[in-house]
Amino acid sequence: MSVVTENETHTALQAMRDQLGRVLLGKSDQIEMVIACLLAQGHLLLDDLPGTGKTTLAKALAECLGGRLSRIQCTPDLLPTDVTGFNMFNQKTREFEFHAGPVFADVLLADELNRTTPRTQSALLEAMAERQVTIDAVPYPLSETFFVIATQNPIDSHGAYPLPEAQLDRFTIKLQIGYPDRAAQLGILENASRAVGPDKETHSSLPLAELRRMQQHVQTVTVHPRVREYLVDLVDATREDVSIQLGVSPRGMLHWQRIAQAWAVLQGRDFVTPSDVAKVAHPVLTVRLLTTTDDVDSVVDRIMKQVPAPEYK
Repeated sequence: MSVVTENETHTALQAMRDQLGRVLLGKSDQIEMVIACLLAQGHLLLDDLPGTGKTTLAKALAECLGGRLSRIQCTPDLLPTDVTGFNMFNQKTREFEFHAGPVFADVLLADELNRTTPRTQSALLEAMAERQVTIDAVPYPLSETFFVIATQNPIDSHGAYPLPEAQLDRFTIKLQIGYPDRAAQLGILENASRAVGPDKETHSSLPLAELRRMQQHVQTVTVHPRVREYLVDLVDATREDVSIQLGVSPRGMLHWQRIAQAWAVLQGRDFVTPSDVAKVAHPVLTVRLLTTTDDVDSVVDRIMKQVPAPEYK
C-alpha cells in the first residue's frame, strides 16, 4: 500500500473542498461531512426538500473523482434488475449475456429511494454492504470506491415506501443540505445568468486511485482504547434509552468509528479524539435510531450529554 503523505492529503482534500464549494455554495459544513463519508467508505442518505442541490452534489462529486456517475430515478414500477442488471439470451451466440445495471459505477445517485418498492430497495443491500451483486448465483464485483448517494423527500409521503431498518443501517450518515443563505442565493443567480455558463473543463481533484489510498489511510488512524470505550458506552446508551426502540447495531458502531477516523484526517490528525466521535454523532445516529415519541435529534443530544467523554491527550 502506498504511503499517503500529510502534504499530499491536505492538497488533494482542499482541492476537493474548493471544487465542491463552487457548485454547492454556502454549504461548507455539509461538504466536509460528505467528504468524511466518502473517505470512510460509507454511503450517504440525503433527507431534504426538492431543489436544494442533491443531484448537483452527486454530479460534482463524480467529477472530483474522475469517476462514472449513474443515476436511478426511483419509481414504484422500478424492478431489481433495473438496478443490478440482468442476463439476456443472445439469439446469435446462443448464450446468455450479462447487461450491467447502474450499480456498476463509482458514484450512484438513487433519487427518491423511498418511492420504489421494498423489493427493489433490497437490490441495493448487497451492493452497499459488500460492494458486489449476485445475478443468477454469479457474484459480480463493483468498484472498490462504490459510493451511494440516496435521496428521500421528507414532506412528500404519497406513494412512498419508508426505508426499512436494514436499508437505513447500511447508510453511514444522513444529511440535510437545506436552503442556502442570502449570499449563496445571490451567487447562484449570478452563476445562472452568465452567458457561457460554468466551465466545462472539469478535472479530477481526487482521482479514484488517490481516493482508494486515502480510504486505506483512514483505516490506520489510531483510536485510543479510552475512545473506543467511550464509543461503546454511547452505543450501549442508545440501546438502553426508553425513547429508542432500535439502538445502534454493531455495524452502525463500526460506521461510527470509521467516520470519526475520517473526520480526524480532515482535521489533519492521525488519531481520533472524543470530540471527533461527538462531531459525527448526529448524522450517524439520526439515520439509524428508531424512536418512539421524542424527536430523534433531542434524543441524540440527551445521550451525548449523559455519557461523559474521557479525558484524552
